[in-house]
Amino acid sequence: MLIWFLPVFLVLILIGLPVVFALLAAPFGLLVMDDQSRQLSVLYRNLYNGMDSFPLMALPFFMLAGEIMNRGGITIRLVEFSQAIMGHLRGGLAQVNILSSILFAGLSGSAVADTSALGSTLIPAMEKNGYSRRFAAAITAASSVIGPIIPPSGIMIIYAYVMGESVAALFLAGIVPGILVGVGLMVMVRLMADRYDLPKAERIVVKGQTISTTEYWVSLILVRINLAGLFYAVAAVIPGNSGGWAVYLAMLVPAHFLLMYWRRQVSHDFRIVCKKAVAPLQTPIIILGGILIGVMTPTEASAVAVAYALVVSFLVLRSMTLKDLYQVLARSALSTSAVLLLVGAAVAFKTVVSLSHAPQILTEIILGLSENPLILLFLINILLFIVGMFLDAGPAIIILGPILGPIFVELGVHPVHFAIIMSVNLTVGLATPPMGLVLFVASTVSRERVETIARAILPFLAVEILVIFLITYVPQISMTVPYLTDFIRCPPDTGYLACISPEPR
Repeated sequence: MLIWFLPVFLVLILIGLPVVFALLAAPFGLLVMDDQSRQLSVLYRNLYNGMDSFPLMALPFFMLAGEIMNRGGITIRLVEFSQAIMGHLRGGLAQVNILSSILFAGLSGSAVADTSALGSTLIPAMEKNGYSRRFAAAITAASSVIGPIIPPSGIMIIYAYVMGESVAALFLAGIVPGILVGVGLMVMVRLMADRYDLPKAERIVVKGQTISTTEYWVSLILVRINLAGLFYAVAAVIPGNSGGWAVYLAMLVPAHFLLMYWRRQVSHDFRIVCKKAVAPLQTPIIILGGILIGVMTPTEASAVAVAYALVVSFLVLRSMTLKDLYQVLARSALSTSAVLLLVGAAVAFKTVVSLSHAPQILTEIILGLSENPLILLFLINILLFIVGMFLDAGPAIIILGPILGPIFVELGVHPVHFAIIMSVNLTVGLATPPMGLVLFVASTVSRERVETIARAILPFLAVEILVIFLITYVPQISMTVPYLTDFIRCPPDTGYLACISPEPR
């Protein structure tokens, strides 16, 4: 009887019941009808236990950091920086839109926040420069899915929590796939530029900008510290180099002189635009850097990101007031409570999944289709793509992850690799008709009908689907970075390929 929990859940969703209530109502009704009322206490105890988790604390902190950075005027700085870098290309503002999404992904990790923040700025600007409104809304929605792929990522935190994987490993595994999605969209825009006569552009650098003394010195110091860190990382791979603070301090000298050389090659306004982007772009560096060198867990890094966002917004940029902070905290609390309730309800939902023996039944069905892992990966991608059309990424991961994950691990797919396949696929679903959430956000921002945006977004969806299959069949794309940084658990003396793509069990 309990095996009917999934069809009942889908029916409740289709009649318009909110997901969080459907996740609780379906198992509740079936447990009562199956005369297992004693399990109800376990069901609703798990609702609380699902939210009471230290690793899950990273979610509200990252959401709060994104809200602070967005309210503090960071979006405009990133857009101006992207315009200065890529505005001169054919279809320049479309390319700027994509680059801004890549940069914004390192701050918020949310596709909805990306669409809302960047769309309100770039869609009117693109329309003013000769783009159709539906094209502007489509590229904004398509590029916003990069947000949950490049770290920090809310859905990867959820996946790691549900499946017991390393958040750091998932974060690092998402870097290359996220950039690959962005590059693929840029290539598609360039291919469309001549055929659809997209507007030509020239390098856009806002004239007459000023920068405060505090921000000037902060950006000057940070960019030298970062460049010296890059030189230090390159020097660390040289045999015989023991590293240490002395080597790092020595790297500050060539970093300073290289920056002084670059300074003479560009205009004053271009330098100011770049300097104003330095402090915001430090956020993902702090998060990933702290995790990589082992001084912070992902949860601690999320709290540090909030503290850094507050310092930048209040003391460096001086773009926020205490009144603004109250509004930011209120919005963040509402968003966080909705997400945590959803996670808690989905964890409770897992109780019925385990009682119903659904994983075993579905395992037999899936393995009965084929014994070839490559064919099964193709079929599961199709399934995830269809699920993503109708269900948000978070609930889909919590419901399907415990069912599908163990099956493909048994078939020889690395757990982190499958996590990226699932996360990217369901994230693309956010921009997929008919129920893609970012399509509706883009429609609200642009005041364009969802149907017209859905038609215009199809070429970009084709690129993202191609990237999904590349990630699926070429595990090196997502697994190399976490392998090189030693965040993948492998037995001693295991080779690279054997580690990232183990043999079937």
